[in-house]
Amino acid sequence: MTVSAQPVASHFINGHYVEDTDGALIDVIYAATGQKIAQVHSATPAIIEQALESAKAGQKTWAAMSGTERGRVLRRAADIIRDRNHELSQLETLDTGKPMQETLYVDATSGADALEYFGGLAGSLTGEHIQLGEDWVYTVREPLGVCVGIGAWNYPTQIACWKGAPALACGNAMVFKPSETTPLCALKVAEILHESGLPAGVYNVVQGYGHVGAALVEDARVDKVSLTGSVPTGRKVYAAAAAGMKHVTMELGGKSPLVIFDDADIEDAVGGAILGNFYSSGQVCSNGTRVFVQAGIKEAFLKRLTERLATAVIGDPMEETTSFGPMVSEAQMDIVLGYIAKGKEGGATLTYGGARLDRAGFYLQPTVFSDVTDDMVIAREEIFGPVMAVLDFDSEEEVIQRANATEFGLSAGVFTKDIQCAHRVIGQLEAGSCFINSYNDAPVEAPFGGVKMSGVGRENSKGAIEHYSQMKSVYVRMGKVESPF
Repeated sequence: MTVSAQPVASHFINGHYVEDTDGALIDVIYAATGQKIAQVHSATPAIIEQALESAKAGQKTWAAMSGTERGRVLRRAADIIRDRNHELSQLETLDTGKPMQETLYVDATSGADALEYFGGLAGSLTGEHIQLGEDWVYTVREPLGVCVGIGAWNYPTQIACWKGAPALACGNAMVFKPSETTPLCALKVAEILHESGLPAGVYNVVQGYGHVGAALVEDARVDKVSLTGSVPTGRKVYAAAAAGMKHVTMELGGKSPLVIFDDADIEDAVGGAILGNFYSSGQVCSNGTRVFVQAGIKEAFLKRLTERLATAVIGDPMEETTSFGPMVSEAQMDIVLGYIAKGKEGGATLTYGGARLDRAGFYLQPTVFSDVTDDMVIAREEIFGPVMAVLDFDSEEEVIQRANATEFGLSAGVFTKDIQCAHRVIGQLEAGSCFINSYNDAPVEAPFGGVKMSGVGRENSKGAIEHYSQMKSVYVRMGKVESPF
């Protein structure tokens, strides 16, 4: 391998790598082999203090620069990431176990897109003039201050950029805590940003378990918290942030419906279901894991699905021919195996897969359950692994009601050749990020986020600017001031 997994140091603070060996050791396990490939230390209170103080100081310098100057730094970082895409993709694969066939095209490149997009917006973040007779009001868009980003383990490079890019474009500083499962990639993002001209302290990375995230969220110097994670974690972080009246973005989990009508193109529908269930070995928050298939095409859909799953190339993630890799960790693999057991116990039909592969690493077969009913555990709870639940339906009205019968609301998809039906159904599905005749597309130009228990706020697009900035209004009186006494 041409990339060293062991980072220079555990943390990146105030423009350089920092180590504190008093912090607990965190082993980095390569999911394809189960072997330890690196170690980092969890942040000590001293490291957390250093990161927050450097962010507070650096933010003042960064905010004093013009938006155009800030944008230039972000766009330069995007160019460097693209130039080093192969190296960064290898590191992402070491960090997560995802195949290079994915990481080369989705992970660092998506991060670069975010930096380029928000770098382009940075110079356009202006206020407005409001004329009120001879008086007038002007508004100023201001940064929030110090932002804390808490990442998930499924897209470590992308999430570090998705949170960092809009925050930095608006003039904020960021302290980013990656998942302890995938601690490597965010360090490279920080390194590249500062190589691109970011002032010291503006983007910091600290490692650690949940208590490190809690210390950051609860600190009075923090103005904004952005989390990507599970609903239970989101509840805790949201409550802690609310206690300090902090701004929040919560990008949480889902149990999203993918509705396939009987007039849909079977090949496209199967392709969408594969993307919505088995890409990244099913470890995607927006996945459409409740696949509602209209009764008339159920057998044809399942037949073609199993034929295409049989062509998946399961193997070494570093080989670009590999199309399906391991779970991120042994713990996550065990969670998914538990759900597969519950699917069998609950009476669903195991149509494909369902077992761990007899090889090193944390490999599971792509798994499909059919004859699933709404009350089964595998139809109600987020599994976060390669397990698809196929449910039958008859009518449009019925499937809309059943699709919405969940606490989640991250994504939803519809496959049909009837464009009126497609828009009509999507218009009634309670989800934030939706798809018609497609699934899991996430361009930076489009807002991403959920409703109900799936989150608060939006990432990406111009909408993210509203979540990383605030408006100041200034009333200007041109005449005399009248008062009652």
